[in-house]
Amino acid sequence: MTFARPWLPFGLVALFGAWSFVAPADRGTWWLESLPALIGLPLVLWLWPRFPWTPLAVTLMALHAAVLLMGAHYTYAETPFGYWMQDVLGTERNPYDRLGHLMQGFAPALLAREVLSRRLSLRGAWLTFLVISFCLALSSSYELIEWLVAVALGQGADAFLGTQGDPWDTQWDMFTCFIGAVLSLTLLGRWHNQQLARLAGRAF
Repeated sequence: MTFARPWLPFGLVALFGAWSFVAPADRGTWWLESLPALIGLPLVLWLWPRFPWTPLAVTLMALHAAVLLMGAHYTYAETPFGYWMQDVLGTERNPYDRLGHLMQGFAPALLAREVLSRRLSLRGAWLTFLVISFCLALSSSYELIEWLVAVALGQGADAFLGTQGDPWDTQWDMFTCFIGAVLSLTLLGRWHNQQLARLAGRAF
């Protein structure tokens, strides 16, 4: 059994992306923040005949892309939804950046789980360990990219970095990604197994 191409969720993301593109707070930051969605979602559609994804994976791709595009439009430190979260949670800073890094673990964890399960037939503790390791490697790579952009652009990279004066922002970003990965595996693992079984046409 295979699932149809995700035209509807990705189409909605495309519309959201069109809104995000119009008059962003900082054009350079928009490109830096939205690039994963701009490259990743078309690539998924192109590769679909060879590697169709489960509906759960597609949903997380779309949600993650929406979070990226929202942050790209306003910059993470100035996102209105983040200010609403700040009021509700009583935090000292706009926490939308934390939400972005939580999703950086939450969505890729399930995607990595799907690839490793289907291509390498991994199960159990080794699968969990490698998925979490992948998410932490992804997070650290992103932090290195932020560092390189900061070195290249100086103060022009402030909107992209979004540290909001926190000297431990990098460590918090990676820790939040780790929490997102653990939550994804814990909350969605059984549901994901059911969809993988349907995709493979066998018990999983």
